[in-house]
Amino acid sequence: MKNVLVISASPRKGGNSDTLCDEFIRGALDGGNKAEKIFLRDKKIGYCQACDYCVAHGGVCFQKDDAAEIIDKMIAADVIVLATPVYFYTLDAQLKTLIDRCVARYTEISNKEFYYIVTAADGNKDALELTVNCLRGFTDLCLNNPVERGVVYAAGVWKKGEINNKPQLREAYDFGRNA
Repeated sequence: MKNVLVISASPRKGGNSDTLCDEFIRGALDGGNKAEKIFLRDKKIGYCQACDYCVAHGGVCFQKDDAAEIIDKMIAADVIVLATPVYFYTLDAQLKTLIDRCVARYTEISNKEFYYIVTAADGNKDALELTVNCLRGFTDLCLNNPVERGVVYAAGVWKKGEINNKPQLREAYDFGRNA
């Protein structure tokens, strides 16, 4: 049994990327894993201040918000799903803010399996690769021994619910089931 952590950066509850997160979790649970979703919209996460307080204090940030709890869960997870809508061909601010706050303890986020879920109004799947490369910049270049297990590319979905009845729902479920 694996500990699966799904980080949903969608600002819309029940939005397209959030719906794909739910399908991933359904698959993970059906596969016998433990799964939890963190919905960043419901969390208070301040911007990194680049003050190095965390460096001098064993990875503890001076900000008293939800970032530390989420980072603890990332460290404890076996599998991490990073899900974001694509805004101007990159990840949204909610996820980027969390990633920046990982600076205090990113070296502890090691030996993890990663899945990415990206959704965009642009119907060209290749355009989503810019966002995925941004996520890979965090995982592949900053973390120790990450393993990318899969990417759900959901191009051409903008309005809430447009993901319904698309093959990416099954893909997210299958990734979760095989996590």
